[in-house]
Amino acid sequence: MQPSADPDLADLAHTRARPAHWLATATVTVAVVALAGLLQPGAAGAGAAPEAAPRPAPAPEAAGVAYPLDCRGVPQTVARRATGDLDGDGNPETVAVVHCEAGSGTPPSGVYVLTRGKETGAPARVVATLVAPGQHKSVAGLAVRNGTVVATLLGYSSPDVPSCCPDETEQVGWRWQGGAFVRSDGTGARGV
Repeated sequence: MQPSADPDLADLAHTRARPAHWLATATVTVAVVALAGLLQPGAAGAGAAPEAAPRPAPAPEAAGVAYPLDCRGVPQTVARRATGDLDGDGNPETVAVVHCEAGSGTPPSGVYVLTRGKETGAPARVVATLVAPGQHKSVAGLAVRNGTVVATLLGYSSPDVPSCCPDETEQVGWRWQGGAFVRSDGTGARGV
């Protein structure tokens, strides 16, 4: 390349890129990018996904629990179960309807609230009895809705009603309040 005759253009000759200039530019660019990476907010910074809340423990199993039900040597049957957080601690409890196996008729049921065992791997334990078998009720429906146990109880208007055919039904609910389950009646007893 020939030198330019224009003196102003002749002074620009020193601005030609040489390998040393490219190396210096590349080094500065790498340093800026590395510094920017170090100054980025960490995982707890803005735009990061929030940490997941701890998962609740699974609901207790209803099988294998020692229910306060005297079946006089006949096996017990868990007829129904429902789960939900009843005490607001974030972990679900299980509500179980249990009765003795019977060859005929409608055996009375017990309705029990279960919580997890105290030790890891320990079976669930009964913490409340909502309906005792001595009340001679059977349960046609059971659910947990918004922390309330709701059930349809079947009963008898008199001792003369055969045990196969309950003639009364009532809708009831239980809610944990002040350290105990408080019962509320729906529409009361009525004929089936």
